[in-house]
Amino acid sequence: MANNLNSRQKAAQVVISLGSDIAANVYKHMPEEDIEKITYEIARQESVSPDEADEVLDEFYQLCVAQKVYLEGGVLYARSVLEKAFGTQQGAVLLERVTKTLKTKAFEFIRKADYKNLMNMIVGEHPQTIALILSYARADQASAIIAELPKAIRVEVVERIARMDRTSPEIIRHVENILEKKFESVVSVDLLEVGGINYIAEIMNGIDRGTEKYIFDELSKTDAKLADEIRKRMFVFEDITTLDGMSIQRFLREVETREMAVALKGSNETVMGMIFDNMSQRMRETVESEMEYLHNIRMRDVDEAQQKVVSIIRRLEEEGEIVISKGGKDDMIV
Repeated sequence: MANNLNSRQKAAQVVISLGSDIAANVYKHMPEEDIEKITYEIARQESVSPDEADEVLDEFYQLCVAQKVYLEGGVLYARSVLEKAFGTQQGAVLLERVTKTLKTKAFEFIRKADYKNLMNMIVGEHPQTIALILSYARADQASAIIAELPKAIRVEVVERIARMDRTSPEIIRHVENILEKKFESVVSVDLLEVGGINYIAEIMNGIDRGTEKYIFDELSKTDAKLADEIRKRMFVFEDITTLDGMSIQRFLREVETREMAVALKGSNETVMGMIFDNMSQRMRETVESEMEYLHNIRMRDVDEAQQKVVSIIRRLEEEGEIVISKGGKDDMIV
């Protein structure tokens, strides 16, 4: 029921349930881009059953409770309260969602900055400081910056982000003070989860394959286990074979035929077979025709095309359109 709705559709349903007067007041406190996204979902949302609407509101209520107890008492207190109120499994899910959301409040100004400006701000900082700052940046910002970092510290920064768990408000405030002359200061919240393997995997997914290979080669020399753990959380073009047919058909609707032809030019037979099996006959014929006329394609062009396809897949996952199975994958190709 409610599980069939993605996060934006659920947010739209909450706003609809509030009524127009209250919703108008809520809009006053929302960023313009969020208003645009929610309004779009409201406009296109079809009828929702009363039971489904109740499920969405119940989920929203649970998240409100989780955020309140988290801010009042910290991680341990929140975990205890949420587990007693909603059970161990659901409590853990709520805590994870709340900590991930609140993480963006600290250094929120960073996420709005151009990556080049951010790069200029952190040049010369200690790798640990860079790792902490990038843990609060958007994944695409962090990907671009890591790719331009000096090779001498690139792998160290990646390793430090992967090993991060939680950082105290004192440390966060100290780093904020260093940057306050360049950025506006923000207020941090109690014991925030930052970095970690999932986050560095997301960053690595946005890095070009040449830099990705270099980082994994170097990291494997110092900590092969950590490198393997990061790989397991990543999604690369070859992992399309782990998707179900409906997911493949969904992302194919977003990919241009020439882009797919270039991407497939450098893929293995298994990936090619999975994709062709889920194409319409017409699209398959078009892609195969494109591939026949592709000659002397640079590997860099193939990598870029494959990365664009992966970006589409990850966007669709974030929007709740498809599901990517994380962890436990073999034969990772980097």
